[in-house]
Amino acid sequence: MAEQNEQRRLKGNLQDEVDGAAVYAALADAEKDPNLANIYRRLAAVERAHAEFWQKRLDRSTGRSTTLSPSLRARGLSWLARRFGPGVILPTMAATEARGMSQYDTQPDAVAEGMPKDERAHARIIHAASSTHKGLTGPALARLEGRHRGTAGNALRAAVLGANDGLVSNLSLVMGIAGANASGRTILLAGLAGLIAGALSMAMGEWLSVTSSRELYEKQIATEAAELQQSPEEELEELVLIYRAKGLSESEARGLAGRLLGQKEIALDTLVREELGIDPKTLGGSPWAAAGASFCLFAAGAIFPVAPFLFLDGPAAVAWGFALSGVALIAIGAGTSLFTGRSLLFSAIRQLAIGYAAALVTYGLGRLAGTAVG
Repeated sequence: MAEQNEQRRLKGNLQDEVDGAAVYAALADAEKDPNLANIYRRLAAVERAHAEFWQKRLDRSTGRSTTLSPSLRARGLSWLARRFGPGVILPTMAATEARGMSQYDTQPDAVAEGMPKDERAHARIIHAASSTHKGLTGPALARLEGRHRGTAGNALRAAVLGANDGLVSNLSLVMGIAGANASGRTILLAGLAGLIAGALSMAMGEWLSVTSSRELYEKQIATEAAELQQSPEEELEELVLIYRAKGLSESEARGLAGRLLGQKEIALDTLVREELGIDPKTLGGSPWAAAGASFCLFAAGAIFPVAPFLFLDGPAAVAWGFALSGVALIAIGAGTSLFTGRSLLFSAIRQLAIGYAAALVTYGLGRLAGTAVG
């Protein structure tokens, strides 16, 4: 049984490497940028070397020669790359490399051959290549350097969507309770409770998300520092690959990488920015600032359907809340057109239709519930 498990492990490793070599070779064939094509060929060569290592071990274990062909999945990905270009399969390859990044960490024979570091390097390079679905060019290279991240656009998008969450969720809540023929005071209390509860939930979620990201970045930086200390020559090769992708010649890339690695602190900062795409000074921003912004944005949207109940009562308050929310939905729809590229009118009408549909559904359910309880 132990021998069968060992052979199964060796065969699985061999199949993974054969598949990886085939797909990277297809990426190299399909890539028009010669620098990127060369990088994909080097990745394919590493995978073939890994495959040769596993095949020799498997042959010794089974006592016969084993030849594996690329799997159906690998052949399909290769066909897509050659037919439609590398960008079609790069996200899939990035996810595959990310899942397999720690595959060899618990296999002593793989660790002895340095395979875990190879897999992590592959994952970082393919992740960067997939960031624009086009390869390591333009904005993707800027992200590797930690510059030009488009933070203004991302902030606008987050603001619009945060306000939309608050508006639609609280409008639905208010309309559902109004449909049950609750008093204006009850609707007001429920609406304010929904505003505070939703805003707190969003803030907590954002705080956890940013904090978790910062902790992950810190762990990645510590890992990078350890690798720099233990295997500087491998870190040098990773930097050479990245600079080659930027268009530098082999000698220029190697010279620049060598100079950077000559100073440990600068080398670590550079590796973190170039390989991981992390700014070590900010680590993704403050979790408290993100939580506060999320709270305010959700509350800003959620206040529209409940505000009229502060001054009015009965059907008039419901009508005003419905109307004010419609105006806010139109404004949010117009805001989304800034980062979706769709026309302002289309985005506004679509947002209004979605928000009102949700409100009418909950109003109808509230009517049914109110009737049943009554």
